[in-house]
Parts: sequence; C-alpha cells; structure tokens
Amino acid sequence: MADLERIQAALRFVIHPAYGRSIVDLGLVQDLAADEGLVRFKLQNTVPRSGRAESVLRAAVEAAQAAAPDARVEADLTASARANPAGASGKGSIEGVSNIIPVASGKGGVGKSTVSANLALALAATGAKVGLMDADVYGPSIPHIMGAREGPRHGGRGIIPVETHGIPIISTGFFVRKDQAVVWRGPMLAKMVEQLTNQVEWGLLDYLVIDLPPGTGDVQLSLCQRLALTGAVVVTTPQPMAVNVAEKAIIMFQQLKTPILGVVENMSYFESRATGEREYIFGSGGADRIAQQWSIPVLGRVPLATTVRETSDEGTPIVLAEPDAPASRAFLEVGKQLAAEVAMHNLKAEGESMVKITF
Repeated sequence: MADLERIQAALRFVIHPAYGRSIVDLGLVQDLAADEGLVRFKLQNTVPRSGRAESVLRAAVEAAQAAAPDARVEADLTASARANPAGASGKGSIEGVSNIIPVASGKGGVGKSTVSANLALALAATGAKVGLMDADVYGPSIPHIMGAREGPRHGGRGIIPVETHGIPIISTGFFVRKDQAVVWRGPMLAKMVEQLTNQVEWGLLDYLVIDLPPGTGDVQLSLCQRLALTGAVVVTTPQPMAVNVAEKAIIMFQQLKTPILGVVENMSYFESRATGEREYIFGSGGADRIAQQWSIPVLGRVPLATTVRETSDEGTPIVLAEPDAPASRAFLEVGKQLAAEVAMHNLKAEGESMVKITF
C-alpha cells in the first residue's frame, strides 16, 4: 500500500496542461495498481490533439517510474467515457446511459446516417459500450445500414433493442411498414420521442448516439427539451450551401442550450484509386469555416468513397468491412476525437470550468 501511495503522490505532481491541475485531482488516473514489480494505470484522454495527450502520459510514466524505480511501468491512454453530470442527476436522463449524443445536419443528403452508424462503431472500437437510436422518423435508414434482420422484442420493462455488430439499435423504421409514409404532427412526434427514450431497455451504455432527422423540427426540439444531452455532433459537406444550412442546426442547439461537441466534414474529397489524386468535388474548407465562425472543433474529415456506399448498402459499415480503408481510418479518428471532447466537456461540467482552460 505504501508503494501505491508513493506512486499516487508522485502522479499528483503531473499537471494537466489544459486545466492547470494534477491529473490525480482531476480524476484522470484510472485502474492504478502496483504488484510484484509492476505498476499499471490508464490515463483518461481529455485532450483531442493526441500529441498533447501522449506527452501527459509520458510525464505520468516518468513520475511513476521515479516513485518506483525497481518496477516496470505499463500505462496507456483510454477514451473511456466520463458520465455527463447533468444526466447523472436523474433529470432528463436515460437509465444506464452515461452520455447522449445526437448527430444532426441542417439538410438531408450529407450522409448523416452513415456517419452516425460508423461513429457508433468507432466509439465502440475505443472499448466503450455504445447504443444507436434512429430518430429519423421520415427516413429511417439505420436498420439497413447496420444490417438488422430482425425487429426488437418486448422485455420485462420495455422494448429490447436489436443488437447487430455488437451495437444495440432501435429505430422508428422497426415500427412503420415499408409501404407506409409517416405523416405525423407534432404531438405524435413528441410521443414517439418519449417512447424511444423512456421505454427502451438499453442496459449500461457509455454513449447513446442518436441519428436525428435533417432540419430543425419537432424531433430535435423534443429531444433537447426532454433529455440531458451531453452535446451534439453536426455533419456537413464542404459545399457552401450545406455549410450555411448546417449553421442553422448549430443556432438551434445554441438556442436550446445544447453544447456542440464538434463538426464532421463528410465527403470531404474524392481520392482516385488509380492515381491517388484528390478531387474536391464539393469544394473545400467547409468544416473549417464552421469551426472558425462558431469556435467548435473539427472532429474529422471523411473522404467520399464508393466503398462507404457499398458497405452501407450491404449492412456492414465500412469501419467493420474495411477497417484499413482511408474512410475507416477517418471515422475511427472521429471516434477518438469525440471521446476526448466528451471527457473534456464532462470534466468541465463537474466543476472544473472554474479553472481557466488554455489551448
């Protein structure tokens, strides 16, 4: 125990550059153990830029090594989710869900559902438990993209989601016939949101990703009013028209006091398989303009690729079907960046916002 206390005391001298406080006091050191000449711990990554996170990790390893010079030190970064403090209070929360993250776009056609599905799988690749809700009542496509072959079942307390590729999913598409058009007014949409949020047995989740319908309508309003959302992700293409409409979604979330965790630029460029040359079909710099205008981070840029469409149509998103493809690597990076943003946001929400953050 004395060795463990000595190591923990040494780690208190490692100051996080973004918060100006000890990594121990911030609660970022996880699973610290010292036994038989081996010291192990994990450092929660709250810095989206991986280079800075790795420098903090190196400092922590050096501190532990100095405190236990005869021991071997094994440490790694983890993107495990901190719980959203607003959700933990019970108000507007979903039982067992630590973080609720809606994925939005101002307009259709930017690949929001494809991003939602691959983002859920990318977050799961960090070791997190992830659920996926398809709230796009007018065009539910998550069951198709995720290859769901069966519908949900009734459990003891509510609806049991369909699990596919290790991700529990629920969708309005499960409850509407394929030959039926959804023509619902506001009260019916609000009831649908209530059922999807309160009558589904999600179990324990680090993240619940919600694929929203395009625009700024009743579904978005109901979710923001009912739930303690950790923060939203906005999807756009580089095209100026898409950027302009995406900004309307940002304005909506700001009016509803929902944080924006970042923007994903989908269809960022097309790369020729034959030559490797990049062609910016929809222009360039759209996400950067949003980031500069609204002071939100760019989580990543996903290339336009035939394989993204093919794998989505086949029900095995590209993150799983072709994990080494450029688009897969982009989605996986988005997942890591989002996990860090969530951790940083929740850390600040726990009371650390009193500390001046420097970048």
